[in-house]
Amino acid sequence: MRRPPVQSTAMPYYLTTPIYYVNSTPHIGHAYTTIAADVLVRHQRQRGEETFFLTGVDEHASKVARVAAEQGLQPKEYADRIVEVWRELPRRLDATNDFFIRTTDDGHKRFVQEFLERIRANGDVYQDVYAGLYCVGCEAFKTESELVDGKCPEHGIEPEWIEERNWFFRLSAYQEPLLGLYDARPDFVLPAFRYNEARSFIAGGLQDFSISRAGQPWGVPIPWDPDQVAYVWADALVNYLSALSYARPGEDLRERFWPGVRHLLGKDILRFHCVYWPAMLLAAGYEVPRQLFVHGYLLLDDRKISKTLGNVLDPLDLIDVYGADAVRFWSIRAVSFGQDGSASVEGLRERYERELANELGNLLSRTTAMIARYRGGAVTACPSPGSAVASLLAGLAGDVADRLDRYDLTGALERIWEVVRGLNRHVEAQAPWQLAKDEARAAELDRTLYDLADGLRAVAVALAAFVPSTSARILAALGADPADLRWEGVAYGRSDDLTGIAPAPPLFPRIDAPTAAA
Repeated sequence: MRRPPVQSTAMPYYLTTPIYYVNSTPHIGHAYTTIAADVLVRHQRQRGEETFFLTGVDEHASKVARVAAEQGLQPKEYADRIVEVWRELPRRLDATNDFFIRTTDDGHKRFVQEFLERIRANGDVYQDVYAGLYCVGCEAFKTESELVDGKCPEHGIEPEWIEERNWFFRLSAYQEPLLGLYDARPDFVLPAFRYNEARSFIAGGLQDFSISRAGQPWGVPIPWDPDQVAYVWADALVNYLSALSYARPGEDLRERFWPGVRHLLGKDILRFHCVYWPAMLLAAGYEVPRQLFVHGYLLLDDRKISKTLGNVLDPLDLIDVYGADAVRFWSIRAVSFGQDGSASVEGLRERYERELANELGNLLSRTTAMIARYRGGAVTACPSPGSAVASLLAGLAGDVADRLDRYDLTGALERIWEVVRGLNRHVEAQAPWQLAKDEARAAELDRTLYDLADGLRAVAVALAAFVPSTSARILAALGADPADLRWEGVAYGRSDDLTGIAPAPPLFPRIDAPTAAA
């Protein structure tokens, strides 16, 4: 019986998003995964870890070829045009991906062919006739039991009947190895209820699946049968490994980053990633990923945001109105990461005004204005280990890091926001404007102003992965180095003497037309 190989340890931090279909332009669901991935990677960099962040696009899907045909274009011509919009998505979101992969890259296509040859050499590929229902929206075959009123429940469309001679992957041979893998590593798939879902699917019995399609030229040719092309999932999933072989010219990053990879993915592609992908890796002689985290949907009016359903929010429109940091903040803050949750432009506007502008922005404005007014823009470092701000910051670094290590992005951001609100309460409790009236309380005023500035500095470092531009502006306003984001800075009393502090302009100015992106 095939056994999963022993897992390596002490690997750098390699994180991926799914690669997105280019049959249309990006929507907020794509931005959601990309933002979450960027938060996690930025945070690991703050902790001094070596990281690699991969995102990109899947161009070989049947639906891409169909959209191209509708526009009178060849698939590659269509893909070359629309891919620039997809490249713009991480840039506009201020995401720091190390590589953007296209499945039409020559390096990827060569690697896919080598990968499939390895599976075939292992005896896990055979030819047979497939007849069944195929959902172009999912790019997946469906059974009658998976349909609702004869339609795909994800896309609301009727699948098509396909009958053709294909090459099959012997997935059934990997049922026991996969069960052994899951039993040995209960954190292989997170959250736990997604782990249970994937393991139950495996335990229910695995059916071999087609890894090729006949009669269409759009795709990676099967190396031993060039009249057929690789089934889109037998092509797309391999990107997580192929990218490492050519992302940096002259370097093969597989030894450094594989198998320490963490995949972020939506729940609609759980089966492909949590079942098909590890089985294919085992068949090709590779170690399986370190971990897969399956998040829920962003819902619009309680319905999945979907290009097929036509109820999309364009993330680039939202960024035009609110800015990248506000969109990043809202997407993590509004929905508990991992669960389904509703999204709305109104919710973004409300959080922009109440939390970002009022609670964080006003805190910085008040603090810098009081330092400028009462102390001429300068305060000597005077930390007080027993102060209320010291207590507020105690444990913050460890709590946030722990939550992010468990993919609890929403909880990590809430933990930071507890400190933001605590600092606002501290302003009201200490009332520096009253202290400034009494010369006998000058030292108390100095300590209060220092504590507020130091607390804001620590918060800015903690927030840097979530709202990087805002973090840099806060640090610059406080006379700190915006580039010094080391995680050790999330602690009390790390600020030096404050000099040259001027009243900071609003972090989040009022927006008069919040519905412009609706």
